[in-house]
Amino acid sequence: MTEILWTQQASWPILALLQLLPLAGAIIILALGERTVAVALGRVVALAELWLGFVLYRHIDATTPALQMAERVEGAWGLGYHAAADGITVLFVLLAALIAVLMTLYGLVRGLAQPGRLMALILLAEAALMTTLVTMNLMWFVMFSVVELAVAGYLIGHWSTSTREHRLLAMTRFLQFQGVGVLLLVGGVIVLAWHHASVTGHWSFDLFDLVKEPARGSFQSIAFFLLFFGLAVRTPLFPLHGWLPPVAHRGMVAIAPSLLLGVKIGIYGMLRFLLPLTAEAVEAWQNAIVAFAMTGVFYAAILAFLQTNLRRLLSFAVISHTGLIVIGIFSLHPLGLTGAVLLSVNFGLAVTVMLFMVGFVFRRTNTTDLDKLGGLFERIPFIALCFLIGGFSIVGMPGTPGFDAVHFVLEAAMERFGALPTVAAALGNVIAAGFLLWAFQKAFLAPRQEGRASAIERTLPMEYLVGGIVVAVLLLAGFYFEPWLNLIEPTLKALAARFGHG
Repeated sequence: MTEILWTQQASWPILALLQLLPLAGAIIILALGERTVAVALGRVVALAELWLGFVLYRHIDATTPALQMAERVEGAWGLGYHAAADGITVLFVLLAALIAVLMTLYGLVRGLAQPGRLMALILLAEAALMTTLVTMNLMWFVMFSVVELAVAGYLIGHWSTSTREHRLLAMTRFLQFQGVGVLLLVGGVIVLAWHHASVTGHWSFDLFDLVKEPARGSFQSIAFFLLFFGLAVRTPLFPLHGWLPPVAHRGMVAIAPSLLLGVKIGIYGMLRFLLPLTAEAVEAWQNAIVAFAMTGVFYAAILAFLQTNLRRLLSFAVISHTGLIVIGIFSLHPLGLTGAVLLSVNFGLAVTVMLFMVGFVFRRTNTTDLDKLGGLFERIPFIALCFLIGGFSIVGMPGTPGFDAVHFVLEAAMERFGALPTVAAALGNVIAAGFLLWAFQKAFLAPRQEGRASAIERTLPMEYLVGGIVVAVLLLAGFYFEPWLNLIEPTLKALAARFGHG
């Protein structure tokens, strides 16, 4: 198996800055308390982090699949600091930084309690996200995933709009599933490190070290199943999705779900660690995993039509489209991998804008039950159109980045699995378009009780800003697709070459 490529040590620690800046911001904001300056500082730090993401983009050589900007500090027990980046890293870093900026703006629009503490938590979660995206150490990946999950769990339990009983139920379900997922990940990482120690005499959780001495036989199979199911819980992939509907329905409306779904860390972990380290097991089980993913596309799409709550409906949209992304990854084909990455980023932006628009609707109506909504388009047409554009992007309509991404996945599926699975996946996407349009009609266009629509507050300037930023990015990426494709294509071609698909 070809070794992972890398370049020389970084001349300045930009990856360390990406991790430390939001952490420092969170600490300072907590010290400031609920002063007005704390909220302003949170937004400034989030914007500075986005600027650092663009600096990283400018410094990455997109023509090579090599991991670049390497930073390394040796440590005991295989837990040394090791960070590096490639085109995939940059794309996910930019996505995470943009979503963090949007969350700092959204929190002010919604007028949430304790905005200073909320800003600190958003920045803490962003710091953890950045570490998971740039680290080359599997145990660091798991540990900082736990930090982000802990922040999301706290938000679900303490900033929910539901009753105390319902939000505790949502938080409990979330912690149960994610706790099991983390234990599976830890188990898989330890199996890989154990095998490395049996061969070399020392433990290491570093991706570069583990790739040089790949696990074989039962070691690899066990590690594959532990890592895959641990990441599948996080993603979430059918049938390990049981935490998402109650969290979406009873938890925080937008910020906590955006932390968990806007940046698909489960998908990133599969690309960064699972495929390179367990290649033989991936090839052995790819058909079974694609079958599960395809089942999930239909299962979740059908259940979406049965929902009476807009937040639960969106949760099943997430589950359905996650299946399509996983099909692209496990095609092990350059086009499929490219489509899966672009779908993940497109999906992250689209689901974020839809969650934010649902939050704005909830602020006005105090409900997301579809039979209690309707008649909103006349009063808040911009919010309605942002929701609709997000839905179009999820299902891959022309003019959005999802259009080309979906076609890449379907083309790869046709080549790898044949016509029947590809047609099935395409039909699942059509069903998804149906239930999202149905949700739009019920929430915004259906008749509303007389006199209720006139009481709905018009769209606020900050809401125009939040929705406008995401829609502009989606449309710009949809019509100006080449830079993002060029950024990730060399890395994904090199990854596909490991499986004999150059």
